Amino acid sequence: MNIEKPWTGRFTEPTDSFVEAFTASVTFDRRLYHYDIMGSIAHAKMLAKVGVLTDKEMHQIVDGLKQIENDIEQGNFAWLIELEDVHMNIEARLTDRIGMVGKKLHTGRSRNDQVATDIRLYLRDQIDSISSELQRFMHNLLIIAEREAETIMSGFTHLQSAQPVTFGHHLLAWFEMLKRDLDRFKDCRKRVNQMPLGSAALAGTTYPLDRDYTAQLLEFEGVCQNSLDAVSDRDFAIEFTSVSAILMMHLSRFGEELVLWSSQQFDFVDLGDSFCTGSSIMPQKKNPDVPELVRGKTGRVYGHLMSLLTLMKSQPLAYNKDNQEDKEPLFDTIDTLKGSLKVYADMMLGIKVKQDKMRKAAREGFTTATDLADYLVRKGIAFRDAHEIVGKAVRHCVDHHCYLDELPLETFKTFSKKIEEDVYQVLTLEGSVSARNHLGGTAPEQVKKAIARAKQSLT
Repeated sequence: MNIEKPWTGRFTEPTDSFVEAFTASVTFDRRLYHYDIMGSIAHAKMLAKVGVLTDKEMHQIVDGLKQIENDIEQGNFAWLIELEDVHMNIEARLTDRIGMVGKKLHTGRSRNDQVATDIRLYLRDQIDSISSELQRFMHNLLIIAEREAETIMSGFTHLQSAQPVTFGHHLLAWFEMLKRDLDRFKDCRKRVNQMPLGSAALAGTTYPLDRDYTAQLLEFEGVCQNSLDAVSDRDFAIEFTSVSAILMMHLSRFGEELVLWSSQQFDFVDLGDSFCTGSSIMPQKKNPDVPELVRGKTGRVYGHLMSLLTLMKSQPLAYNKDNQEDKEPLFDTIDTLKGSLKVYADMMLGIKVKQDKMRKAAREGFTTATDLADYLVRKGIAFRDAHEIVGKAVRHCVDHHCYLDELPLETFKTFSKKIEEDVYQVLTLEGSVSARNHLGGTAPEQVKKAIARAKQSLT
């Protein structure tokens, strides 16, 4: 196959062998092959439509490109460093296969608008794939939330026991975070799905291109309006990585809770054996490696976001070779995100909830103390005074190693004469969660309604 570079006419010396390897991108950008071929087929059809190619030439190019795609998928394609990138490897093979007609394909375009188009096509599909996997994770969260709609646990602030909530309600908090992530990906997709092809190197082209027709063939929602911006813009990649970083932050927070909950100190949940590992020296260990690793991988996505921001911060218009460095951070962000979502979605359904341990922790943490304060307010005591009274009652329980609902009425009356026999109704965990029976509250009735709404949002 002819491996002559397409730009050698200007040069009198061959490229230094180290420089050739240093500047090549084919080792990583070849994952774009499907989208490079897709864009080239649409470009060829448009060139035929406007009369730059004959129908015969267009069909030769399209057939040749489809054969090359099949070769790649069958593992019968040799990627050459000498040809620098995915674009020139495919174009050189096309020319080798169909002759001089293959050299006409690049009419009216540059690798600058070609690569920008390839990345957008690729990222569009990856957003769809990520969104699908995210929805699967959300669906599995709802399965557990529905099952545990009445399971009582301690809610926390500052990692201290605060008020009783239902575990279903807690899981729905994660659902809300993920729902916002899903919305962000959908919104990001709109800006990804704009077509730069036809901008050529930076100034457009003298050929009578029909960019709207090409965009229609490639299912882009619109056409980039400025050729300079179109070839140099990587906002869409930065935005995607930013959205990904927020999602990874959420997954990391969830992972942190899973690590805590599965520890002997909490013992709220048991993770499936197939999602844990053991120790090489301590035979009793069952380590929550999956959530720990996702927590760790969050840092690399943050790093990719900073890498892309730094990459773009000093670039003058229009395209610069710096932009070759956009792909590896973007690709790794995609791979990390998809892997993290898949393993979380798979892991969720194997989680065993230890309802008795959750309930015990809620009771031991005096989590109904606020309910007692509210009870006193309803008896006509100002909240700040009620707060003081309940604080003293809790201090008494701590000193005497008992719970609030175990205090005799006579003891309660030493703190306030307003306390009556009906106080015990508000000190139960069930009574506490059931009292929060409003939109967004933790009452089982509200949790079940919220799950129904959540399910509807995923359809």
